[in-house]
Amino acid sequence: MTPQRTRTTGRRGSSRAAPERIGSESPLSSTWRPAVWERAVLVGLSLGGDEDSLDELAALSRAAGAEPVARVVQSRSRPDPATFVGKGKVGEIHDMIHAADADAVIFDDELSPGQLRNLEERFGIKVLDRTALILDIFALHARSGEGKAQVELAQLNYLVPRLRGWGEAMSRLGGGIGTRGPGETKLETDRQHIRRRISKLRKDIADLGRTRGVKRAGRERSGIGQVALAGYTNSGKSTMMNALTGADALVADQPFATLDPATRRLSLPGGRKATVSDTVGFVRKLPHELVEAFKSTLEEVGRADLILHVADASAADLDEQIEAVREVLGEIGAAGIPEVIALNKWDLVDETARRRLARRHDGAVPLSALTGEGVEGLLEEIGRALPAGDTEVTLLVPFDRPDVLPRLYREADVRSTEPLEEGTRVTARVPDRLLGALAEFMLAPVRVRSRAARR
Repeated sequence: MTPQRTRTTGRRGSSRAAPERIGSESPLSSTWRPAVWERAVLVGLSLGGDEDSLDELAALSRAAGAEPVARVVQSRSRPDPATFVGKGKVGEIHDMIHAADADAVIFDDELSPGQLRNLEERFGIKVLDRTALILDIFALHARSGEGKAQVELAQLNYLVPRLRGWGEAMSRLGGGIGTRGPGETKLETDRQHIRRRISKLRKDIADLGRTRGVKRAGRERSGIGQVALAGYTNSGKSTMMNALTGADALVADQPFATLDPATRRLSLPGGRKATVSDTVGFVRKLPHELVEAFKSTLEEVGRADLILHVADASAADLDEQIEAVREVLGEIGAAGIPEVIALNKWDLVDETARRRLARRHDGAVPLSALTGEGVEGLLEEIGRALPAGDTEVTLLVPFDRPDVLPRLYREADVRSTEPLEEGTRVTARVPDRLLGALAEFMLAPVRVRSRAARR
């Protein structure tokens, strides 16, 4: 979905478009990133010096509201410690900025505070790195209170060590009683303000996380299997959610179009039920600040019984995207959870590529969530791969145990009851965690592995 735009006039009378922005309580949000449609020069390092390596950065820039007007790629194995690129390239970028009338320079890696300061002094315009760009996209797309708080926390954690890099205005003496003379500088006041805000955000997110935990515990008590959607950004997870559950999740051909997780009921072949949760998309070099801030949201993945890994079969760097997702899954402790790979956008792949992908990704399910091709096969594969969450048992509950039947109706799926002389005969599907407590009432032994053992 293209950001909403309003007309505004930039330098030389040119028209600029301002993307819609979501309000933030960050004390420096209004000065740190002005909300305007900007012209940007993209800069990256590549051993081959290939400008195609900046394609993803260009997509991210457009999602944030910047239009790439030039690209610079330097072939070198490691960044320059002072300016990221070499001195010659710094001069080349400087000339390109003025030739293209650029407002910003965006680097395809995270810059140190020193690199950021040196480059801004040299170029005289705003300098952003990949981390700041992704954080800005998250701020643009966050809708829920929890999502906004998580994004702001990530932004502030990123900002604190870089305060010196945003102009001389931040280091002047603050005004007002108690700040005159050799007292606190404006910079230190800003830093303390931000730290207080970080503490409050962490508390708010922890409270919201507890609420999410209560809902998740309720789903776990129900014994219903839990599936988590994971995948590279823009791989089609929201379209997949809609195709599997009939939901109306936002679909947009844009990185990180949806951030706030959603959980829906999923019907599997054979009448079995499960829940499926959508999550934030992953990307290479995903900022550590985001992983930390979104831990409570990403717990939905870590607590799932099955990960449905949605991959874009039409992507030229499919294998690298799959590995990037698995790397983040490892960071959040979800590497050992069973996984089904769905090769989405199969309708965009020609026959030669289909045969190659089928050989390379044996066991993956090819489909198109957009057209519906292969969705039924994916549901069948999910049903086979999802660990059994409940077991059908036959119980004889004596009349002197009046507590058992209400618990069964509350926490299990009671199929039938029959009164007998010695008690009530009950047929029910019960979650694995109840098997031990019900063992004394079972008419036949049941052998089943726990979820932990299956993992």
